[in-house]
Amino acid sequence: MTTPAISALPAAHPLASGLTSSSPLVRALRGDRPERLPVWFMRQAGRSLPEYRALRVSTKMLDACLDPELSSEITLQPVRRHHVDAGIFFSDIVVPVKLAGVGVDIVPGRGPVLESPIRTAADVARLGALDPAALAPISEGVARTVAELGETPLIGFAGAPFTLAAYLVEGGPSKDHIRARTLMHSDPETWEALMTWAADTTGAFLRAQVLAGASAAQLFDSWVGSLSLADYTAHVAPWSARALSSVADLGVPRIHFGVGSGEVLAAMRDVGTDAVGVDWRIPLDEASRRLGGNTPVQGNIDPALLQAPWPVLEAHVRDVVERGKAAPAHVLNLGHGVNPDTDPDVLSRIVELAHGL
Repeated sequence: MTTPAISALPAAHPLASGLTSSSPLVRALRGDRPERLPVWFMRQAGRSLPEYRALRVSTKMLDACLDPELSSEITLQPVRRHHVDAGIFFSDIVVPVKLAGVGVDIVPGRGPVLESPIRTAADVARLGALDPAALAPISEGVARTVAELGETPLIGFAGAPFTLAAYLVEGGPSKDHIRARTLMHSDPETWEALMTWAADTTGAFLRAQVLAGASAAQLFDSWVGSLSLADYTAHVAPWSARALSSVADLGVPRIHFGVGSGEVLAAMRDVGTDAVGVDWRIPLDEASRRLGGNTPVQGNIDPALLQAPWPVLEAHVRDVVERGKAAPAHVLNLGHGVNPDTDPDVLSRIVELAHGL
C-alpha cells in the first residue's frame, strides 16, 4: 500500500498530523483491510434521528447548512449515537450554488428548486464565480466538527457537476433529466460552459472542507444513472475529473458514488478517485469485477431492507460483507441514503454487527 504525499495539507490537519491516517476508513479507502470493517451511512445525519428533528424546529434546511454551530452538531449526532467510523459533513450539494448567488431553495418533500432554470448561453453567462470568502461558514463548521471527532475522520462531500447541472437546467428534481440531456447534445458549447461552472463551484466547496479538516472526500452523482456510457464519457467525465482535481494535491482519499451507476462504474473510477461507491442494484463482487478487481468499494446495503425483520436484514448485511471481499478493500455503507422512517436503533445494530465480524 502506498500512502500519498499530503504536504499540501496544513500541518495541523488530522490526516497530516497522523490523527486519522490509521483510522479504519482511511486505511480501507487506500486499499488496506483494517482489523475492523469500517462502516458509515449516507444521510446518517438527518431526519431519522429524533435529536435532529428537535434541533431543526423552525430552521430551514439551507439555513441549518450555513450555521457552523448547527451543521457541526448535526454532523456529530450520528457519530455519538451509532459509533460509525466516520462523520460526513452535514450540508447539501446545492449549498455552493446558493453561495455563488443562484436563487435556490430546498422545498420540503420535493428537494432543491431554482428560482429561474439555467437553459441558455445567456443564462450560463450570468452565473457568477463563487467568492472563496462565501465558504467561511463551511470551513468553520468543518473545523468545529473535526475538533470534536478526534481520531474519527470526517468526510467532506460535494455534488458532481452533472447532478448540479441537471438541477440547474430542470429547475428542480426530475425523473429523466430530459432537458439536461437534450441541452448536452443540442448546444454542446453551452453545456460545456455550464459544466465548467458547476465543476469549479462544487470543486471549491469540496476543497474548502478538506482544507478545514476533512480526511476524505466523496463526490455524489445522484442522477448519473440517466446517462449512457457514451454520454457519460464524452459529456460528463471530464468535468467530474475537473471537480475531483480540486483536492488532488491534498492527498486525501476520494470516493465517487452514483445512483444507478452500474454501467459506468469503471468510467466513474477513471475520473480520478480511490474508491467507488456502489448502489444496491448490483452485488459488490460483480461491481468489483467491472472495476477490474483492484479498486476499493463502498456500499451497498439496500435501504429498503432497513425496515425488514432483523434476521432478513442481518443475512443481507452478511452477504454484502462477504461479496465485498472480492475487492481489495470495503467500506460498509448503504446503496443510497437512510430513509427518514428508519428506526435509528437498526443502524446502531448494523454497526455493532459489522464491527464484530
